[in-house]
Amino acid sequence: MAGLYHAAVVFLVVLTIVTFASSFWFTNPYGRFASPDDRFTLPGKISWLTFECPQWWAFTVTFWLVAHSHGAPAIVLYALWQCHYLYRGLIYPLSRKGDDKRFPISGIAFGFVFNAVNGFANGYAVALAPHLQQERWFVDPRFILGLAVAVIGWGINFQADRILIGLRADGSSGYSIPYGGVYRWVSSGNYFGELVLWAGWAIMAWTLPGLIFLLFSIANLGPRAMATHKWYQQKFPDYPPNRKAIIPGVL
Repeated sequence: MAGLYHAAVVFLVVLTIVTFASSFWFTNPYGRFASPDDRFTLPGKISWLTFECPQWWAFTVTFWLVAHSHGAPAIVLYALWQCHYLYRGLIYPLSRKGDDKRFPISGIAFGFVFNAVNGFANGYAVALAPHLQQERWFVDPRFILGLAVAVIGWGINFQADRILIGLRADGSSGYSIPYGGVYRWVSSGNYFGELVLWAGWAIMAWTLPGLIFLLFSIANLGPRAMATHKWYQQKFPDYPPNRKAIIPGVL
């Protein structure tokens, strides 16, 4: 299985580079960037559940299959991963109201493949990384710092999601300007929280797949956040002029 792991790492690196390069001239056609004329699409909730679900089982199967025993830090990382994707892949999409948007099947397939490979690579690395099998990793500055950053990122992401969901509490499906939380400073507060979360994970896990996942998240969400920021400015003449796209005060 080591050979499959190394192939997965190479695949993820290549995919990160391709995603970053292509995202500057192509924005995935879902959400506000979808066209009503798009064919071969599926409903939003079904799409979310389909392309996010591999992160649960790919990580789980790999984590428990490749090692007969696991250190406490590895188990903690496993639990955090599962908790996040229980929220991201199930609770969040089911809590969205007025969500009549559709996802292109091509995007669903891309997300499914990436999440399956990413879940496998991270599950393999966490299960076998020597430092994650030793309890002293709990007091390592990298674990402590990473955990703090990840918790902050998850909190930002959760609050941003609640704000967006609240905009459609009446069942409407249109778009409006989000206010509050990190949206005081950026247009894509949910993406910012996601990046902070995975930065914390990368530090806490201290594995190559963790770093690659962070870089892929930047390559995928960064350009989309910039496109979203531009869309808001064009759509709403009164859009707050001091907001940045994704990083407060910077970008």
